[in-house]
Amino acid sequence: MSADDRVLEWLASVSSDPLAFVLDAFPWGEGVLRNSPGPEGWQVQILERVRDGLPLDQAIQLATASGHGVGKSALSSWLMLWAISTMTDTRGVVTANTETQLRTKTWAELGRWYNLFIAKHLFKLSPTALYSADRDRERTWRIDMVPWSERNTEAFAGLHNQGRRILVLFDEASAIPDIIWEVAEGALTDRDTQIIWCVFGNPTRNTGRFKACFDPGSPWKTTRVDNRTVSFTNKDQIARWIAAYGAESDFVKIRILGEFPSQGEMEFFVASEIDAAMAREPEESFGALALGVDVARFGSNFSVIFPRRGRDARTIARRRYQGLSTVDLALKIQDASRDLRADGILIDGGGIGGGVVDQVRHLQLHCFDIQFGGRPNPSAEWNTLGEVYANKRAEMYGSLRSWIRAGALPNDPELRRQLLSITYTFNNKDAIILTSKEVMMREGKDSPDDVDALALTFAMPLEPKPARHGGYQVPVQQDHGEYHPYAALTQNDYNPLDLVA
Repeated sequence: MSADDRVLEWLASVSSDPLAFVLDAFPWGEGVLRNSPGPEGWQVQILERVRDGLPLDQAIQLATASGHGVGKSALSSWLMLWAISTMTDTRGVVTANTETQLRTKTWAELGRWYNLFIAKHLFKLSPTALYSADRDRERTWRIDMVPWSERNTEAFAGLHNQGRRILVLFDEASAIPDIIWEVAEGALTDRDTQIIWCVFGNPTRNTGRFKACFDPGSPWKTTRVDNRTVSFTNKDQIARWIAAYGAESDFVKIRILGEFPSQGEMEFFVASEIDAAMAREPEESFGALALGVDVARFGSNFSVIFPRRGRDARTIARRRYQGLSTVDLALKIQDASRDLRADGILIDGGGIGGGVVDQVRHLQLHCFDIQFGGRPNPSAEWNTLGEVYANKRAEMYGSLRSWIRAGALPNDPELRRQLLSITYTFNNKDAIILTSKEVMMREGKDSPDDVDALALTFAMPLEPKPARHGGYQVPVQQDHGEYHPYAALTQNDYNPLDLVA
């Protein structure tokens, strides 16, 4: 028997056993897998569930919610290679929350395992498909990588394969729109067909079809994976995250425990903490007085000057303006700085905010040009060390979130609504990134102008200016009578010898 015949015989023997396939398909313990003895326990459980559901009289539907970095993409790759190589004319489709995730994570991981697969010569892998090396079957025996589009769902609607095998895989499924789920369900109507639908993701949202998989009465078999139980996760980093965010935080629930958040749909702030800050009496503070200035970018938006002194953002009212030119807004900032004796002015310098910065400096008033897209610099002052942010805006918001737990906010329903409208996600470096103002407004939300202005007061630490002490100094009344060069000196202060040096 030739080597190819032995491979084909082996593939036929594991057609209904993906776990046996995975154990023998790759060189475990050798080469690049020398430190990998085999699948993790949770991966074995999923493979066994597929095995135990075959042969089947209904679709296998498996949903897995996990912490970060547990090997979801590896398991997806094994399922793709098993499905296509152990049944003729298998058809499948793979998608993810974004095209970037699909190409750089899901499909890239498939390429890694394809190169290790002992039967890879039977199939070809392109940037968009895994398909049979037999030219006569490359159109009917294939798994396609399909970026989803709510306006173009044909790739999912046409997924039928009567009497054969269908594989549907969703990666980072929590962020895939409901319409894609609904169209993919059309594949479940084929009779006498092996239908395997597996969805994986971090449980980032409390709404949507991925969350519904875990509801009581759901037809989905579910698994939750705590990444502390996985052998290759970075336990030191996990410990730092828990210390930084807190064991009960949504960050830990989502990225470590594989649990759905308590706050809602990836809300950045906690409603109970906001309410407590709005009810809390401000503590007396002699710290620096910061003015955060958010500059309106659209006609319906507001430019906001938000004062904050230490843990008190309530006592001094914020100032809101609409329709001001950059020159007029700079004059309003000058007035606020003079009235309040501010220790620092922090302006959003992006877009037209750069013009406001220029105008303020033209008025010979010192200010800081803060770029929301700039490099983050987490601070020990607000307990954000150890947290990972994608940019300066996210870092400032992280400081604000930490501050709210002991600070005093204005009791203002509009401010509360803006705070709760802020949502976030993670980029491909696992750093927190906030939903942009532009996206929020397209979703019908108000622009968070007030919150951005308050967050700007956390852009950098400030020290009270000498003799001002954070706005508490009472202005000295000046006598504008006849000028005398020694009028400011008392008799005891004056010494003619001081003039000879």
